[in-house]
Amino acid sequence: MLEFKSESFAQFGPAGNSDDFFEEGNKSVYDVPKWLEKNGLGAYEYQCGHGVRISDDSAKDLGDIAEGKHIRLSIHAPYYISLSSVEEAKRDKSIEYILQTLRAAKYMRADRIVVHSGSCGKITRIEALKLASDTLRRAVKAADENGYGNIRICPETMGKVNQLGNVEEVIKLCQIDERFLPTLDFGHINAQSLGKYNTKESIKSIFDLIENKLGYERAKNFHAHYSRIEYTRAGEKKHHTMAETEYEPDFEPIAELIAERNYTPRIICESAGTQTKDACSMQKIYKELINKID
Repeated sequence: MLEFKSESFAQFGPAGNSDDFFEEGNKSVYDVPKWLEKNGLGAYEYQCGHGVRISDDSAKDLGDIAEGKHIRLSIHAPYYISLSSVEEAKRDKSIEYILQTLRAAKYMRADRIVVHSGSCGKITRIEALKLASDTLRRAVKAADENGYGNIRICPETMGKVNQLGNVEEVIKLCQIDERFLPTLDFGHINAQSLGKYNTKESIKSIFDLIENKLGYERAKNFHAHYSRIEYTRAGEKKHHTMAETEYEPDFEPIAELIAERNYTPRIICESAGTQTKDACSMQKIYKELINKID
């Protein structure tokens, strides 16, 4: 059994690099750990959405610098992974992409990767989930065979109505292997449900379900994405910033529950261009709540 690293508090950080990272003269990914330390953040999600292009040596160098600054690393696997494709070749290719991401994570010393599950297309959600489950089982077998078994695979909740990956489906995917952690993207969850998950009570129902199905330890240590997301009847449309309060969900109810339940997730901010600033705001909200409880 893979043990969880002991964390006393939730960790916060950005997905990729914000606009002000570059505006302040930073140019290289190697500048990221120092930038995060300056901003008081402890996590970073390296983006491989358009393909795993970082070399082994570069990944190792980034991991060394991040470790020196006590930054926890994760990697977002390519967006075009489709665990549920009806085409076997695409599912096989998705396993290759997962292995490529895991290899980068190994050299970077990232302890988790985030994976999209794919879409339902013209098949039912039950059929799509069956295909995705088979692909993930084969992926984790291949991961073990290649020496990547200590890196957690984190299936992500998705934002469009026709995509596979609502909360219940992600939980079922995580039940495949006890090492899997759910990635709860709160903006996606709210967008796919057309606005049903923007209150403390509705978020509580998600956490209750995860504790019941996956156990307290995985609920406590879940991976998370957060941003305000504009949606239509088809679900997710566009990511926004925390300042754009006309869009949902609010972060405060999420933070309240995390603090009250003594959860220690890693929360990655995906705001549009302001992800570092907003991650700092989220961390401030969370710390104020922790101080009140103490």
